Amino acid sequence: MRAIRLLQLTTFVSTLDRFVMPPMLISIAADMGASLSEVVRAASVYFLVYGLMQLVWGTVSDALGLVRTMRLTMLAAAVSTIAAAFVGNPLWLAISRGFAGGFFGAAYPASLVYLGDTIPAKERQPEITRLMVGTAMGIGLASIGAGLIAELLSWRAAFVATGIASLVLFILLRKLPQPPLTRKGSSVVKAIVSVGRTKAAVFVLLLAFTEGVVLLGVLTLLPPAVEQSGATPTIAGAVTAVYGIAVFLMTRVVVNLTTRWHPAKLIGIGAGAGVLACALLSIEQTPWITVIAAVLLGLAWTAMHSSLQTWATEVVPDARATMISLFATALFAGSAVAAAAVAGLVEAGAYGTIFFIAAALTVPLGLFATVSRARWREP
Repeated sequence: MRAIRLLQLTTFVSTLDRFVMPPMLISIAADMGASLSEVVRAASVYFLVYGLMQLVWGTVSDALGLVRTMRLTMLAAAVSTIAAAFVGNPLWLAISRGFAGGFFGAAYPASLVYLGDTIPAKERQPEITRLMVGTAMGIGLASIGAGLIAELLSWRAAFVATGIASLVLFILLRKLPQPPLTRKGSSVVKAIVSVGRTKAAVFVLLLAFTEGVVLLGVLTLLPPAVEQSGATPTIAGAVTAVYGIAVFLMTRVVVNLTTRWHPAKLIGIGAGAGVLACALLSIEQTPWITVIAAVLLGLAWTAMHSSLQTWATEVVPDARATMISLFATALFAGSAVAAAAVAGLVEAGAYGTIFFIAAALTVPLGLFATVSRARWREP
């Protein structure tokens, strides 16, 4: 099996677990007899720990190797996410899902570093964009599958399913070739200092944090927003699955465009799509409107996020693994902050206000990212 296929499978399983919870938020709250805001905060713990563990896994992978780190963390993630299926209150849900997020957090950044270490810079963005095939499939299956399982069986069964998928990945990753340990013995502190002294790197991290607030924050709240409009969990999940389908289809388009268009143009197009999506959602969250918004968000993620990710692999070549880890930390920290910040608005059902704020934040994100990427020159 080609390395890119195994990396796509890795992003698929990681994304499957990451997106399995949002379609079930209301079902989990009802089953536990807890408020929706408590369950939303429990979900935010996953994203927070996912982000905070990035530097840890970057250091561990430098010592143990990327493939070995990916395999060990997938095994631990399987145990953690299956444990989440047996908890009885939001506190233990937050703890078990926090552990799962921490271990699953090694998957995507390790895949990016793997490509950064094995693919020449000029050929890198198409390969990084191809990783989104796994992401798209994970989002699609998690969105529609989790809602359906929660409605027909139990939300607990969905966590067991993602745990089993992680165990299968643990076995399959034996076939992934291990790249040379080119950074073994390197100092993570020195690498962080190198990133901190590079203005472009710090700026990209700020963009990643804001992108996490906007794009990942909106995606987390799509299912409960649709469900509140009167839809069933299955329909709410299916609507969100459209996002995954959009990412899958647009990945092919963006891969072709990366060879002809400057990344700044892709960032601008993605940001514009994100603003329009959030603006539509601020007006209405019915299934049909959400389908349109999901397609636009798919374009935003594919065009803007892949370009920012590629930029992150280029700004500090001598500290690439650390930079990618910090990029993921910033992205998911933004998502966690967003989820925690709007938990009260979610409880009040004020989704229109939440999406309006997201639209307003996406405007400066797109402008600053587009202009800065157009001016930046590779060191």
